[in-house]
Amino acid sequence: MHYRLLGRTGLYVSELCLGTMTFGVGEGFWKVMSGLDQTAATALVKQSFDAGVNFIDTANVYSLGQSEAFTGNAIKALGLPRDELVIATKATAIMDEKAANGRGQSRYHLMNEVEASLKRLQLDHIDLYQVHGFDPLTPLDEMLSTLNDLVRSGKVRYIGLCNMAAWQIMKALAISEKNHWSRFESVQAYYTLAGRDLEREVFPLLADQQLGLMVWSPLAGGLLSGKFAPDGQGPAGARRATFDFPLVDKPRAFRCIDVMRPIAERHQVSVARVALAWLLSRPQVSTVIVGAKTAEQLGDNLAATDVEFSAEELAALDTVSALSPEYPGWMLARQAQMRAKAPIKA
Repeated sequence: MHYRLLGRTGLYVSELCLGTMTFGVGEGFWKVMSGLDQTAATALVKQSFDAGVNFIDTANVYSLGQSEAFTGNAIKALGLPRDELVIATKATAIMDEKAANGRGQSRYHLMNEVEASLKRLQLDHIDLYQVHGFDPLTPLDEMLSTLNDLVRSGKVRYIGLCNMAAWQIMKALAISEKNHWSRFESVQAYYTLAGRDLEREVFPLLADQQLGLMVWSPLAGGLLSGKFAPDGQGPAGARRATFDFPLVDKPRAFRCIDVMRPIAERHQVSVARVALAWLLSRPQVSTVIVGAKTAEQLGDNLAATDVEFSAEELAALDTVSALSPEYPGWMLARQAQMRAKAPIKA
C-alpha cells in the first residue's frame, strides 16, 4: 500500500480508502446499497487494515447511522490503534423525514450531527468531516463558520466537501479565506474511466487550490467490473441491476471495457483492477474509495495497487475514455498554445 498527501495538508492517507456504504441492514434505498451485518463489517475492516489501509470513509446517512456504528464497533473490537487511522464521515442528507431540521447544512443540524456521529463511531474526534453535497437553502457562510467552529473545538481535524460544482467550491474557499476560517481540503467526487467529466472544470480547480481528490464509485456502480453485458445482463443480485446509478454513457463505457479487457488478460487481473489502477495513475487522485460485500471483492480491489501499465496501455485507456472537446475548454487550450509561443524578434 502506498500513501499520498491529502491535498495541501501534511496528512498521509492510503491510496485506497475503505468505503462503508455496504455496512448495515437498511430499508428501502439502503436495502439495495447495504446488507452487511456487524461480523461481516468487522472482517472487512480487519482485512483492509492488515493490507495497509489507514483511511475509512463513512457517512451519517448510510443505513441511517448503522454504517458509522458498525465502523466504530469494528475499530473497538479489533483494538485498532487510533493514531494509525484516518476516519472520515459526512453530514447533509435527511436523517429524519419527520423532523423539520433533520437535514441540510444549518448550524443547528451540523452541530447535532457531529455529536451523533462521534457517539456512533465511539471517537473523540473526526479526522475529516465532509458536507455531503450542496445545500441551496443554507448560506455558505453559515455552513463554513460552523465547520470552522468544529475544527477550533477539536472535534474535527479537517473539512471536506462532496459533489459540488466548481463555482460553488471556489466561492466557499473564497469565503473561508476572507474570514480566516478553516477551509475545505478535499473533494469527494465521482470519477471513472467511463465518466471523466470532472476534468472539465473541477480538475483545474483542484490543481490551482491544492485540494485532495477522493474518488467514489470508481467502478461506476459495478459497470466497470466487466461482468455486465451491453444488454444490461449482469451478476445475480448486483447493485446496478436494481439501482442504475451513477449515470453513465453506457455505449461509451462498453467501448472502454473493450479496451480494458485485453489489458486485464495480459496482466492476469480482473477488469475491475484495471479500472482502479487507471485511477491510481492519475496524479490528481489522493485516494480511491473501494467498498465491498465480500472478502473476495475487497481482496481483488486492494490488489489494484500492484498493477502497473505500460506506456502503450495507459495511452490506449486514456484515448478510449477521452472527453470530447467542449467550450470553453477547447478555446482555453488554443489560447494557452498561442501564449506559449515565443515572441518574434524583429
